Amino acid sequence: MVILVKTKVLSVGIGQQAESLKDLPIRLLNMSNGSEAINVFRREQIDSVVTHWHLSDMPDGEFIRKLKGVYPDMPTIALVEAGNIQQEIDARSLGVAAVIPEDSDGNYLRRVVSMVLGLQTVGQIDRVYAIDDSLRETGVKI
Repeated sequence: MVILVKTKVLSVGIGQQAESLKDLPIRLLNMSNGSEAINVFRREQIDSVVTHWHLSDMPDGEFIRKLKGVYPDMPTIALVEAGNIQQEIDARSLGVAAVIPEDSDGNYLRRVVSMVLGLQTVGQIDRVYAIDDSLRETGVKI
């Protein structure tokens, strides 16, 4: 099977966890902070974003707020502090497609990103609590 990689995914502030996404059929662009990520949007067409909720230069979800203000329909995955329910609630209220605890292993992150981007079916994933139910209602294949 030949897979043409057209999907560009921007990862922001997720550090080593981005390594777990390298074998997906996507073009992955890694940035360490929100300012760098904003500059990428000026020169690249981005299809999806995986970002930490708390970035060094944009704390408390500021990057996601800005992103969703300009691109409300962009599939966005937020990594939040493990056990921080308020960050999860705040991220979900902004309309992210999924929320993942930052202490999740790379396999889980890869499966959720695959699911949000439609790279595999729900039946192949054993844990889907972080996926937003609105994706199922809109007919997006997950």
